[in-house]
Amino acid sequence: MKNRLNVLAFFAVILVILYISRGLLQNWMVGTLSVVFTLSVIFIGIIIFFENRHPTKTLTWLLVLAAFPVIGFFFYLMFGQNHRKSKRFSKKAIEDERAFQKIEGQRQLNEEQLKKMAGHQQLLFRLAHRLGKNPISFSSETKVLTDGKETYAHILQALKMAEHHIHLEYYIVRHDELGNQIKDILIAKAEEGVKVRFLYDGVGSWKLSKAYVQELTEAGVEMVSFSPVKLPFLTHAINYRNHRKIIVIDGVIGFVGGLNIGDEYLGKDSYFGYWRDTHLYVRGEAVRTLQLIFLQDWHYQTGETILNQTYLSPSLSMTKGDGGVQMIASGPDTRWEVNKKLFFSMITSAKKSIWIASPYFIPDDDILSALKIAALSGIDVRILVPNRPDKRIVFHASRSYFPELLEAGVKVYEYNRGFMHSKIIIVDHEIASIGTSNMDMRSFHLNFEVNAYLYRTSSVTTLVSDYVYDLEHSNQINHSLFENRPFFHRLIESTSRLLSPLL
Repeated sequence: MKNRLNVLAFFAVILVILYISRGLLQNWMVGTLSVVFTLSVIFIGIIIFFENRHPTKTLTWLLVLAAFPVIGFFFYLMFGQNHRKSKRFSKKAIEDERAFQKIEGQRQLNEEQLKKMAGHQQLLFRLAHRLGKNPISFSSETKVLTDGKETYAHILQALKMAEHHIHLEYYIVRHDELGNQIKDILIAKAEEGVKVRFLYDGVGSWKLSKAYVQELTEAGVEMVSFSPVKLPFLTHAINYRNHRKIIVIDGVIGFVGGLNIGDEYLGKDSYFGYWRDTHLYVRGEAVRTLQLIFLQDWHYQTGETILNQTYLSPSLSMTKGDGGVQMIASGPDTRWEVNKKLFFSMITSAKKSIWIASPYFIPDDDILSALKIAALSGIDVRILVPNRPDKRIVFHASRSYFPELLEAGVKVYEYNRGFMHSKIIIVDHEIASIGTSNMDMRSFHLNFEVNAYLYRTSSVTTLVSDYVYDLEHSNQINHSLFENRPFFHRLIESTSRLLSPLL
């Protein structure tokens, strides 16, 4: 109520000033607009200042408003307001926490297994337990899937075997050859009586045809758009998107990782060529966490509550695992930037090596400092990024961080076999994270993400060998040569980096 009164008072003042200015200025239209935007920019600047955001974000917003008052005004209204985030997701945060405590709170930390870890590793998974509300599972099986061909061979086969239900949650869904393959399978399973729920992001999938959705809906598939939008030409930058990629089949098998649904993920796009990505097959106890994440997202968008034993499969605890697996959800509905905190903990806990792959590398100050300190301490720090852009501003912003990282001893590689889209961190060849979260501020602060954290599983070994193979198809950036790149490249990179807190 107080916020509403403040807004009303603000606009009342504007109207009074407009009325006065109308009689004083010859061109009252120009004068009116000038007064409106001037007062609005000043007002927004004051709000940003007193919100006590990170200084970098505060200065960036103030600079944008000062340099481009009209554009900055609309940009802030659409993307910059923190109160919209807190109001929009506060209820979801409370309901999610209650659900996780009710369902996953039944499982306690396996102290016997944790004691086998080194002390710093125990701290990481205890932190993950506290932030993610679910303990590490030692009764889960995982398998790394190293590209689109392998991933969708497993997914399509698993979908065909479904007997009770199929739950899908994706950021991008395309009406192309792969999209049609999945559509046809889902329609066939729905006709067999399998319950199919499909949650797709309203921005990532805004190009998805109505015919695609209608055909699935008419067959009995429940298709739901997550936070749909009305202005598609602006949607590529709208905040608080559901970036998760989850499939749960019969509560027994799960998939999570970096691949969306589209032909480019199978390497069929002429610009990108081979699409290097990483997905994870999961079976066992950890699938229940993926299921719970999906069910809570479904509840948020539809209001339907389906937290029952039919979907939460308690018997999965009998699955034999070969290490630890922990599924962690992160998003604007959580109190802490969960994945960022866990990434930071992984980096600072490293004793020997930190290997990172990310298509969008825009670290904040905390992550950047942790990586530089690790490299300066003699730890083997490697970062693998694409050598071609799919988002040019992000690509150039990423490159602006290379000089200081290279100077600190970080080894930076550019993947040249195709487009590198994997999102992984491997620490000391023992702990790894694989999922949907990029190493950027959008994933840390704005998007709904989900990552699997692995401890001494066979999948960690696979990730290490895959990373080594990827480096064989990459060029290591030479520090001295990179420092001598053209001035125009530096200018683009610095300009892009200036906007990085807003990307």
